[in-house]
Amino acid sequence: MEQVTIKDIAKICNVGVTTVSRAINDHPDINPETKQRIMDAIREYHYFPNNSARNLKRSENQTIAVLVKGISNPFFGPIIEVLEREIIRRHFSFVLQQVEEEEDEVEAAISLEKEKRLKGIIFLGGSVHHTANRLRLVRIPSVISTVDTQIPPDIENCAVVSIDDEAESYKMVDHLCRSGHKRIAILTASERDNSIGKKRLEGYLRALKDHGISADEELIVRMKQDQRSYTIRQGYEITSRFLEKKKEFTCIYAVSDTLAIGALRAVIDAGLKVPEDVCIAGFDGLDIARYYNPAVTTICQPGEEIAAETVRILFDMIEGKETSRRVVFEGTLLKGGSTID
Repeated sequence: MEQVTIKDIAKICNVGVTTVSRAINDHPDINPETKQRIMDAIREYHYFPNNSARNLKRSENQTIAVLVKGISNPFFGPIIEVLEREIIRRHFSFVLQQVEEEEDEVEAAISLEKEKRLKGIIFLGGSVHHTANRLRLVRIPSVISTVDTQIPPDIENCAVVSIDDEAESYKMVDHLCRSGHKRIAILTASERDNSIGKKRLEGYLRALKDHGISADEELIVRMKQDQRSYTIRQGYEITSRFLEKKKEFTCIYAVSDTLAIGALRAVIDAGLKVPEDVCIAGFDGLDIARYYNPAVTTICQPGEEIAAETVRILFDMIEGKETSRRVVFEGTLLKGGSTID
């Protein structure tokens, strides 16, 4: 089968090549539904930018691989752009590989390392827990980026660059509690989730406890396992189903902005007003959340700074320099019209 091109994706989605490029690069001037359709097609047909393929052919022994779990997540778009730019600026090749949700990213890295002569690996997204024995099988320098996890001290060729998801989630829920909310519903990952959704749920629970509020299981709304995670569609559908139960609540906190936007649409379609009837908060700091109406209150992650630091640390390890093993950035609480202080 021939490699799928950007023109093929455009034809499949019945849009122009420019629109596909905007979707990939997370531009704000694109309809969310169109963007989602494009990202679904990219995932289904395994499209990767042509320059990645060219770079791989040109110099496999000077290649950095980026393994992405959740490639359709718009939060990753600008991060991938920075990773590619910074890697190529150092005269290395860049290859992007998608990891399916049910796939083990460490196993994928081990397989890729065997197939290609890689200099380093970046894990973008994925699990918050990796066993030491598994990580030791990755023999080249690697950085786990955007996922806060603990690296065993004896593994010297691996580092972590991220925010503290639990602490930043706590920050958001603490703000909501201080604004007067006592019945806060959370849209979060499935019970089997072992990634950022779990961490952000832990921050939610800790903030409630510190404010003397008992957690209510009926206000913990989990994503459906038979659909792709962290999508606007997921946010819309699980919120619609939650609203039908007529539970008492004043605020919805979604652990991603995509879920928050879907929730906002579902609330409006149910005849409720935001923020007068229901307040909504998200997490990530996506442009689409900032320009939605109303703008979504969110925790903004410094994605581009995380990406740049990820590359710097990876190349320090490749060059044998002393470097940080774990770098944690701080998120910023951005208030929008979707909540009332």
